[in-house]
Amino acid sequence: MAELTKRDKEEINWNGVETLLKNRYPHLKGDFEVSKFSAGYSNLTYKIKVGSFEAVLRRPPFGPIPPKAHDMKREFNLLKNINPVFPLAPKPYLYSEDTELMDKHFYLMEVKEGFVIDHSLPESYENIHGIREKISEAVIDSLVSLHSIDSKRNKLMDLGKPEGFLERQVKGWIKRYNNAKTHEIEGVAEIEEWLLENIPSSSESTIVHNDFKLNNMMFSLSNPGEVTGVFDWELCTIGDPLTDLGSTLAYWTEPGDEETGLAAVTDQPGFLSRKRMLELYAEKSQRDLSDIDYYLVFSFYKIAGILQQIYYRWENGNIEDDRFADLNIGIANLMKKADSARRNQLFV
Repeated sequence: MAELTKRDKEEINWNGVETLLKNRYPHLKGDFEVSKFSAGYSNLTYKIKVGSFEAVLRRPPFGPIPPKAHDMKREFNLLKNINPVFPLAPKPYLYSEDTELMDKHFYLMEVKEGFVIDHSLPESYENIHGIREKISEAVIDSLVSLHSIDSKRNKLMDLGKPEGFLERQVKGWIKRYNNAKTHEIEGVAEIEEWLLENIPSSSESTIVHNDFKLNNMMFSLSNPGEVTGVFDWELCTIGDPLTDLGSTLAYWTEPGDEETGLAAVTDQPGFLSRKRMLELYAEKSQRDLSDIDYYLVFSFYKIAGILQQIYYRWENGNIEDDRFADLNIGIANLMKKADSARRNQLFV
């Protein structure tokens, strides 16, 4: 947890949030406390406590944001539908668009107990035999479990439009990247052309998290092979499950990878390789992964696009955060990874 910044204190009416919460839940007794989760590159999250009651407040970042990005209302409604069939998704509590409380919409959700793995493992994990392999397998098990949910049976098909999903994703991210482009990177035009010309036919549609990665998950403190939470459902939809797999593998840093600005704990000895993670998913899901190189190319490109949007905002002075100053290096290296996957060189 982190201390509230000056901006957190000035731009959010915490007294008003306390009043909103106590009006919604009159039984709550005790002092109102708030602390901030370690800052990521995207949405802001705070832990709120009143007596024994705890909740997580989630909101978009400060400053201007791209149209339709950081849609907290959609994420809140998604969680209402997904939590009953996939309890690793937090239970949502309340949603607000009250501009007297803060400049953007927000919602409160259930607190999950455990540890979010980002740049390091907790000390309590270090003496557990095979800890890194257990974590790796738990990531794939959770992804397979999510993709095994029967969307039609559970009346979740209205979460998205599966027909044409992959094509829309590819064209949409090419547009977003180019709208936020700040400099030319060699080979990107060829990657974009290849992506548009080689879109595979999606044979299956499932729930797709759309940002399934290690630091969007929480692991049990006593049993790191157990996932206790999966977060950041803003982009969830119904679509091609291999886009999720590609994204998970693209975020999965390996020894020898060049700097990308992404969490790097998985480059430690003991974590499974991307290739082994891919094999595990194939074994457990029984899906055909013959087109996986395409999904990896797109995933590296998409992550580069996400970072490019952040870098664009930083370069234009809309956000002030020194962590973003070198994102252009990570973006270029992600594009190199995309090109390696395009040439079938990623697992050589």
